[in-house]
Amino acid sequence: MKTRFAILSSTLYFSLALSLALSLASPIQTVAQGKNGTDSAPAAVSVARLHYTGGGDWYWGSSALPNFLRFVRDNTNWPVDTIEGRVAISDAELFDYPFLFATGHGKMRFSETDRERLRSYLAAGGTLFINDSYGMAAGVKDELQHLYPDRELVELPFSHPIYHSYYEFSDGPPKIHEHDNRPAQGFAILLDGRVAVYFLIESDIGDGWEDPQVHHDPQEKRLAALKMGVNLLAYALTE
Repeated sequence: MKTRFAILSSTLYFSLALSLALSLASPIQTVAQGKNGTDSAPAAVSVARLHYTGGGDWYWGSSALPNFLRFVRDNTNWPVDTIEGRVAISDAELFDYPFLFATGHGKMRFSETDRERLRSYLAAGGTLFINDSYGMAAGVKDELQHLYPDRELVELPFSHPIYHSYYEFSDGPPKIHEHDNRPAQGFAILLDGRVAVYFLIESDIGDGWEDPQVHHDPQEKRLAALKMGVNLLAYALTE
């Protein structure tokens, strides 16, 4: 039986997946039917920032997601909503978003009710990307262990398709900010072989998405951060 997520998203995301699988450079040909039976513009992919609990600054980097979504619009031919959604796990709209972005510096905590609903969302094909803006690693790893006590948080090899889904990252995730001066690492919770949760540390592509005057990152680093985001979205929509 189809889940609510699958029912809401099957037509749009199947057409996106088919289009991307055939050619990542080709235009999306499918259109939605208007109420009067005429063809209308394709529905847009919507991305939301996750409003999590636990005390972390989930709202960090107000320019990040809008800038990223505009980059997706301008550098791919996917229909995308450039307005940032904001959603809590308990919100009715959760299943309207195939891709969730979470970031910040503090703790992330889910209630058991939230964990059950998030597991349903991820099992239905949703993807959660957690960007450690600094200081989240220990808390997030602990919370993910509670979310999936029977699954290991694994570091993805650089050969994983997530690093080659649109742009090439042969050396794995880009290093945008110094933080503890350790290599950038991408970890994942896998469901049936699919990356359902991607947790990025020692990179902070979210800061790379922000307006250039916020962190004064060089353009090449900002571009790498935006491209890595496209890879994550491309993987989420096609796997």
